[in-house]
Amino acid sequence: MHRVVVLALDGVYPFELGIPHRVFGSADGRYEVVTCSVDGRPVPSDSDFAVDVGHGPDALTTADTVVIPPFDLRQATAELPARVLRAFELIPPGARTVSICTGAFALAATGRLDGRRATTHWALAAEFRRLFPAVDLDADVLFIDDGDVLTSAGAASGMDVCLHVVRNDHGAELANRVARLCVVPPWRDGGQAQYIEHPVPAAAAAGTSATRQWALERLHLPLTMADLAAHAQMSLRTFARRFRDEVGMSPGRWVIQQRVVRARQLLESSDLSVDQVAVRAGFATAASLRQHLQAAIGVAPLAYRRTFRTAERVES
Repeated sequence: MHRVVVLALDGVYPFELGIPHRVFGSADGRYEVVTCSVDGRPVPSDSDFAVDVGHGPDALTTADTVVIPPFDLRQATAELPARVLRAFELIPPGARTVSICTGAFALAATGRLDGRRATTHWALAAEFRRLFPAVDLDADVLFIDDGDVLTSAGAASGMDVCLHVVRNDHGAELANRVARLCVVPPWRDGGQAQYIEHPVPAAAAAGTSATRQWALERLHLPLTMADLAAHAQMSLRTFARRFRDEVGMSPGRWVIQQRVVRARQLLESSDLSVDQVAVRAGFATAASLRQHLQAAIGVAPLAYRRTFRTAERVES
């Protein structure tokens, strides 16, 4: 069984601390989740109570995945206390590490993010860049998967990154089931750019939601910006601006993202050929599907299918 160890640091945020248990614990027994502290003692939270964890730092030596929830930013500096550094040294080589929000500050302070892409809460981007200039920070996304290190933005993005881990480990079907149990969307459109403070359009003026749903039902058809704008009854310029305000990315990029999601679902759940998957997902050719899937997750369609079909046979 894959063991997830959640490391609670001083000033831990209780909401995000519970996310790994809620997500991985809903994944049909595929994961064991335990919580530890750097010394085995109760951990003060950022609320008016402490968290009595079940394990000490030795739990980290048994981890397949380590999750670092956010903690009080006053503790998030360029240098970590010696006892925290000693705890990080217990993480086995090859173990996957995942941070939520300010958890990225702890990973960066250990040097694990140097030269790598990472993210954190958009409101903390300037401070993060000041402290850790060697990290390639992207504050516009909900999470970044850089192989053995994953970082996510603030608060609820912890759900996004944990669901992404389940999806990569066991496929979209299980991730979707976990999302339903947690009453959250299995995949959120756009990045955290949509949450950065800017004037929110009035309800009557925000009009791309219905068009997005309309487009999802027609991904197999050619969809141009003019088609989307016409459905929303807006000019091209107005539609593009409102779409980006609501979703955090351009309409064209969003359509490609949704087609990749559809292709992944078909590769996992059907015996359709790559050419047929490409057509049903709305890509002009199988070559186009290969290009976009490679750009999105770094694998070719047949390799992706073999991964999940092999996992399915092993689990059955």
